[in-house]
Order: sequence, then structure tokens, then C-alpha cells
Amino acid sequence: MRILKLTFILLTICGCWRPDSWSSLHKRLAYYVYASIIVLLLNTFLLSQLMDVILTVDNADDFSDNFFVLICMFISCCKSFIMLINRKNIIMLVDILMEKPCRPSRSTEINILYKFDKSIQINTWRFVCLGTVTLSCIMLSSLSINFRHRKLTYRAWLPFDYSSTLLFYLAYIHQLISLTVAAFLNVGFDTLICGLLVHVCCQIEIFTYRLRKIVSYSDVLRDCTCVCYKYEI
Repeated sequence: MRILKLTFILLTICGCWRPDSWSSLHKRLAYYVYASIIVLLLNTFLLSQLMDVILTVDNADDFSDNFFVLICMFISCCKSFIMLINRKNIIMLVDILMEKPCRPSRSTEINILYKFDKSIQINTWRFVCLGTVTLSCIMLSSLSINFRHRKLTYRAWLPFDYSSTLLFYLAYIHQLISLTVAAFLNVGFDTLICGLLVHVCCQIEIFTYRLRKIVSYSDVLRDCTCVCYKYEI
């Protein structure tokens, strides 16, 4: 049983997690190109916000609006780099949860794991729905107000004049894509951390169950699995 499926799907879409099945050279190369494009979009949006705060903003209202977006994008970029840098460590943690002695071996233990993983999946879907509704409101309001007046969704300093139709469309789409990726990247990252913590709680409950059954499990006493299991937790 794979754990945190939806979380890893979100991270894959956001360019932070290459699927394990993409092990061939051309698939790995394709995903690295895709991830590079996503990282470039996020960081260029962050840079445009930063330069606007430094060079253009001249009043408190514009500063507070842009600084809020700037901080959110900075956090998203940091999370993206953390995921890319710590891929091996995350794989190691997931493997520990899925291998002996942490791997459930009886139907009751499998049910315990399923219960916890199901709760993580439900909460992740709620988080995704909340993010989708928020993004939809932002995009619809921007399309109905900003787009008609040839204004970007967020103030930004750009090294070119986007008064022409094509450049305005490119800048506008760039902001919306970056905003969408940043939102779901935060969802994926936060649910990954919370999900791993919940699975630690799951392992504690499985360990408690094994202790209760230790008298009837003769093999547990023979191979010292409980001792090793406690060490793993």
C-alpha cells in the first residue's frame, strides 16, 4: 500500500517530485526540464514582486499588498527548493514506514494504517478544495476587473513594456500560472509534513497493538521484532 498518494501527485504536478516510475533517461530528462520551467516561473514572479517593492512602490497600501504576495512567493520558492534538495531523505522516511518492522503484517494492522491514511487523504482533499475555491475567486475577480482594464493581477516590475497585447497576455498568464503552482505547492508540502507526522502516530498505535498481542505472537519474542520496531519509531 502506497502512502500519501494525493500529496505526491500534487508535488509531481508542481515540479518538486519526479515519480519513481519515471526512471528511464528520457523520462527523467523530461521531468527535469518541466521542473526547471516551474522553478523559473516561481522565481521570476518572486523577482518581479521584489523589484516592484524596491523600485516602484511609493505608498503604504501598495507596499503592504505587494509585500504580502512577496512573502508568500518567497515561502513557496523555499519549499520548492527544500523538496528538490531533500528528495532522498523523504524517500528514506517513506521506505522506513513501508518496510519491516514498520510495515503492517496482519489484517488489524493494515486496517489501522488504512484508517490513518484515509484521514490524511480526506484532509488533503479538503485542503485542495479550499485552495481551488480561493484560486477561483482570485482569478474570476481578476478577469472581471483587472483583465478588462489591461492590469495585471498583482503589481510587478517587468523589464519590458507590456502595453502591447501579446506581452500583456504573457505577463498576465505568467502570474496566474505562478500563483496556481505556488498554491498547490503549499498544499502538497504542508500535507506531506502533516502526513508523515500522522503516520508516526499510526506506527505508535500499531506498536501498541503488537505489545497487547505479544503473548500470543511467539515469533515476536523470538526475533525481537518489537525491540527493533521501537527503535525505528
